[in-house]
Amino acid sequence: MHSWDLTPKEAVALQRELAGRVEREDRLGLVSQVAGVDVSYHAASGRLAAAAVVLDAVTLQVMDVQIVLGEPVFPYVPGLFSFRELPPVLAALEKLAAAPDLIVCDGQGIAHPRRFGLACHLGVWTGLPTIGCAKTRLTGTHEMPGPARGSRAALMDRGEEIGAMLRTRDAVAPVYVSSGHRVSLETACAWVLRLAPRYRLPETTRIADRLVGEALRDGP
Repeated sequence: MHSWDLTPKEAVALQRELAGRVEREDRLGLVSQVAGVDVSYHAASGRLAAAAVVLDAVTLQVMDVQIVLGEPVFPYVPGLFSFRELPPVLAALEKLAAAPDLIVCDGQGIAHPRRFGLACHLGVWTGLPTIGCAKTRLTGTHEMPGPARGSRAALMDRGEEIGAMLRTRDAVAPVYVSSGHRVSLETACAWVLRLAPRYRLPETTRIADRLVGEALRDGP
């Protein structure tokens, strides 16, 4: 869709251009397999590991796992993480036996200053439905949701609702959920809750995060 050999200034311009292709309404079919993707970095060497893990959407059992090791090809620039992390994520996804029906990203969707976070970029690139589920806020303001699981508060930016602060466990820190591509905010929140029956993070993210950590410890 585009080259990855870009300057930060060029990447910002490209985000603004591609944001217009993001679909914020539901365009999901039957979801039988849901994937999680994550990237982690080795502090000393700077090497990275990207994981794509596929779960059965009903049982949450792991169906497929693919890991890619490599080197970052884009600098660390807040708001431009997708240009750093998508190349290895796409490589991991390409190794899967079958494309998932839905992907949950450890990162932002439209809850991004230019409405084009990692989940949006991945969704527009692949055409697959995606959700952003981040541990921290990148932009916007919100009230605190109630303490009970399922409570949520709107994440607002310049008068627009760009996501939700969603409580996945009683009295545990919420996560930030936003539409990525072809998934509405309401559906995104429902899926994150469904994928997080026991822990703060959805199983897709939790397992992918564990796998990339293991890969960096065990790898060359």
